[in-house]
Amino acid sequence: MMHQIYEHTVQYYETDKMGITHHSNYIRWMEEARVDFLSQIGWAYAKLESLGIISPVVSLECKYKTTSTFSDVIHISVSVEEFKGVKLKLGYLMTNAEGKTVCEAKSEHCFLNQSGLPIRLNKKFPEFHKILTELAEDD
Repeated sequence: MMHQIYEHTVQYYETDKMGITHHSNYIRWMEEARVDFLSQIGWAYAKLESLGIISPVVSLECKYKTTSTFSDVIHISVSVEEFKGVKLKLGYLMTNAEGKTVCEAKSEHCFLNQSGLPIRLNKKFPEFHKILTELAEDD
């Protein structure tokens, strides 16, 4: 299943005194792209929450390749790198308008119920489990 690449335009407030995007913003953009990705695959974050599913970030990794500055358009591609039923690892490739890699990143998530206990998606939400499994196999 192909999904659309998420676009983010660097805002002035996201830059530092040197005019370069502050590194912390890339993590925010990952979240924007992840929320968009989930919507595109039919499992919007609001839907997950309404079903009692929360998905906290377990770990993050960012490799900054080149800088971005105010008004740059950053294209963010999200892929399912690994899904083992409880943990989900997503990959992010951020490129600028010239196609140059700005940042490569990964985030790892788990799925919990409202009480904070792990959810076995294959049992409780088999449709969601199926699509994540298929996406992990495609990427």
